[in-house]
Amino acid sequence: MEPLVAAIDQGTSSTRFLVFNARTAELVSHHQVEITQSFPKEGWVEADPKEIMQSVYEVMNRTCEKLHQLSVDISRIKAIGVTNQRETTLVWDKETGEPLYNAIVWLDLRTQSTVERLINKAPGRNKNHLKHKTGLPISTYFSAVKLRWLLDNVDEVKQAVVSGRALFGTVDSWIIWCLTGGRSGGVHSTDVTNASRTMLFNIHTLSWDQELCRYFDVPMEILPKVLSSSEIYGHMGAGPLAGVPISGCLGDQSAALVGQMCFSDGQAKNTYGTGCFLLRNTGTKSVMSEHGLLTTVAYKLGKNQPAHYALEGSVAIAGAVVRWLRDNMGIVQSSSEIEELAAAAGTSYGCYFVPAFSGLYAPYWEPSARGIICGLTQFTNRNHLAFAALEAVCFQTREILDAMNLDSGVPLSQLQVDGGMTSNRLLMQLQADILCMPVVRPSMAETTALGVAMAAGAAEGVEVWSLSPQELPVVSAETFEPQINTEESEFRFARWKKAVQKAMNWETTEPCCHMNGCPSPTSVGKRMNGAPWRVSPSPPSSRVDH
Repeated sequence: MEPLVAAIDQGTSSTRFLVFNARTAELVSHHQVEITQSFPKEGWVEADPKEIMQSVYEVMNRTCEKLHQLSVDISRIKAIGVTNQRETTLVWDKETGEPLYNAIVWLDLRTQSTVERLINKAPGRNKNHLKHKTGLPISTYFSAVKLRWLLDNVDEVKQAVVSGRALFGTVDSWIIWCLTGGRSGGVHSTDVTNASRTMLFNIHTLSWDQELCRYFDVPMEILPKVLSSSEIYGHMGAGPLAGVPISGCLGDQSAALVGQMCFSDGQAKNTYGTGCFLLRNTGTKSVMSEHGLLTTVAYKLGKNQPAHYALEGSVAIAGAVVRWLRDNMGIVQSSSEIEELAAAAGTSYGCYFVPAFSGLYAPYWEPSARGIICGLTQFTNRNHLAFAALEAVCFQTREILDAMNLDSGVPLSQLQVDGGMTSNRLLMQLQADILCMPVVRPSMAETTALGVAMAAGAAEGVEVWSLSPQELPVVSAETFEPQINTEESEFRFARWKKAVQKAMNWETTEPCCHMNGCPSPTSVGKRMNGAPWRVSPSPPSSRVDH
């Protein structure tokens, strides 16, 4: 009766619960449900914290039912890990257990004026002013600016902070607090990888930083306790898995790095999900990028283990472009259809698609960019557009890979990949062609969940999963070799970079229309019961000079 370890994988568009064999890393059973994103105003992206928790309970219960049908005893589950979309920001009331506003999702752009204000007060208006402590530029992407917006604009949040009832957390903190008892003794914690994405955390001292909290004017008492990625946080408070320890926590991209077994300095992986995230392990030394990448905590696998760091290239829109083609444009009926359409074209026929829906992340960090499709002719059809959308994911990966090679000085010889989009074989071949290097896809695609299951199973007091190199499972993989010549690849990449320049400097301030269907500042989000959250109007923002 080999031990099992489970993983909660709470992503931007879905929640999953996966159960692994701790000896073989084999996936035993899983269940997935989609979650709703709301877009109450242009550039705003929210999720309902209660729906997130409902989805967590649902996937856990359904997976336990499936295990029962397979005659698998759920008492074999010895630990649970939590991996999550990073940066997404929540504030809730610790006395009632109620969220005080919707979760502001990492893609959200409402904080652009907040970012402008913060950059304006930085010496030399330098967006990298805090990078020496955080590894991050001042950007709409990270949690501190989202929390600052909530403190400035949502009365319920302000009042809860004043009365000592408010708790802040990223999605992992919210899930762990709820699962370990909520208002009846729930554990308010996070791990070093999620904390490192807030801009309030010093990645060298591995602690919340007073100077950073003063800079963003965030009260430290609302912050969660920071733990390692592999230790017992608490125990399940109820349900079929009551009493099972929650003993692993990793931001999703760090979890994928662990799941790909990238434990050595120089190893890298690229995850294709809602966004696209290339991480390269730099060992126990933090390396500051000179080419637009982030420095982040990769993992800390135990209370007494050293932290490992990574260089990261973050792309906001990857799988999200397929969802946009499906839900907004009706060009495809299902996400899987895009491969069929793109293959029918075999080329974009000179059409280039820059999906800068949330500005551009690495290596540009340009919030003023917006999406653009160029090179259209009367011949262009939806097949060409589907092909251009897939190429866009590959070109963005090429840009961050080039930056990473410049920073490290040691070019990668192949790219390890994972994530939902890697099931698209055409995308994988395009990626190999555009990078001019082999792309290696593991046969077991669930590397994010596997990574946090490994962390949970290895934790002190659990110890059912060994992370020693000689005992790590061997996962088979498929390799996609480049099939076009370098000259053609470079020509297409140069055209892409030209399209990127056309997308720049499109939007510099918040839209301020309240007519023709534009929502007013107070109609900007709904609770589950349909009642609106009340939000104070934002102060006017000043134009950014570029």
